[in-house]
Amino acid sequence: MAEHSSSTEAEQPEPALGPDGQPLPETALNEITEVGQSLFTQGLTFAESLFRPWNAYQVLIALGLFVAAHLLRRGLAPRLHEWLRTREGWAKWRLRLALVVHKRLGGIIFVALIWATVFVMREITWPSRSYLLGVIATLATAWLFVAFATRLIGNPFLRQVVRYGAWIYVTLSVVGITDEAETLLDSIAIELGETRISVWLILQAVFILGLFFFVARFLSQTTSARIQRNEDISPSMRVLVVKFLQVLLYGAAFFIGLRAVGFDLTGLAVLSGAIGVGLGFGLQKVVSNLVSGIIILLDKSIKPGDVISVGETFGWINSLGARYVSITTRDGREYLIPNEDLITTQVVNWSHSNDFVRLDIYFGTAYGDDPHAVRKLAIDAAKSVDRVLDIRPPVCHIVGFGDSSVDYILRFWIKDPTGGLTNIRGNVYLALWDAFHENGISIPFPQREVKVLEGSELGTKAID
Repeated sequence: MAEHSSSTEAEQPEPALGPDGQPLPETALNEITEVGQSLFTQGLTFAESLFRPWNAYQVLIALGLFVAAHLLRRGLAPRLHEWLRTREGWAKWRLRLALVVHKRLGGIIFVALIWATVFVMREITWPSRSYLLGVIATLATAWLFVAFATRLIGNPFLRQVVRYGAWIYVTLSVVGITDEAETLLDSIAIELGETRISVWLILQAVFILGLFFFVARFLSQTTSARIQRNEDISPSMRVLVVKFLQVLLYGAAFFIGLRAVGFDLTGLAVLSGAIGVGLGFGLQKVVSNLVSGIIILLDKSIKPGDVISVGETFGWINSLGARYVSITTRDGREYLIPNEDLITTQVVNWSHSNDFVRLDIYFGTAYGDDPHAVRKLAIDAAKSVDRVLDIRPPVCHIVGFGDSSVDYILRFWIKDPTGGLTNIRGNVYLALWDAFHENGISIPFPQREVKVLEGSELGTKAID
């Protein structure tokens, strides 16, 4: 009797496990089994129906139309591509739409052919003779519409997720098994305390959050473009408004999406508070850079397009980020300067209140040259350089009498520091050289006389 009991226990199957590794409740397991059997039965019935004469003919007709659409595409696609290459004056949105049509040309031709076939068959025969073709045409049309609609999503990964998810949902809707699929997905769940998380809930959350984020991104880009075109707002304030708007829209999309799914935000608030305290200690530098970035935007000390010097770095500002400022130098290097450094260190802004920049160069001439003529030639030479401003004319002054030359300073103004400072100095020096050479002005250089004393070893060798 004991042997029979132990044998019976050994033959019992192991309980099914859920996604969390725990045994599934018996009711949920029975529900999954029933739904799975229902879907299997419907699939088996559909597969058997394909072997009926008229259904088989419809499948063959659909395959023939697919091959015909593929052949037509091979003939029409190159011509359409060559025709699009001649549309240089078209707007960008029209060209993008035309390229999408070119890419989906085979699907468009197939949809047109199969709907034409369905309409003809419904006129000349019984509706049941074209029922399967109608289902295929509906599916093809829905898939094509989804493919076009998802092109509006800029992120490639998100676009693929939405596209395949929409294709699956459309297929289930057309086939008529959405209720069974929903029941099956909802029955696969785990329970965390009083919270029940099912696969269906997760899919709903992904879809709703994706939709809300798409809307938030569209609104953010549209509003940001309008703000950037508003010349009444300073560049730094534009960046601040755009960043604030993005945080507001994406934050609202996240929380509204969670509420729409039915997620309780009370626990999230407590968790976010605890995480905030931890981040406050662990990410002090990051928080410091974020706060410094807000201060920079508010006090308008620097803005995109300004020419600044930070330590040994000289260049113009490309963009103001939440954590750093992007600076591009004349040699093409892009430096990412933390916002905190721009607050705590000395920054030279060459174009803070205006774009005028004064440059100084030094030179010297021989004592035999007339200083009045030298000053006039230097000023005229500076004026002859393109980037030197006439509205603020150059000036030249004597700054000292050196050992071998009269020393001068030449000062001139430019209005485009982004064009470089070294090159404009070089051009002015070259203009001075040409002017002095044409007018006989000499630029002295130190000369030394070497005298050999009598009786020295070098003098004795020289005599020998």
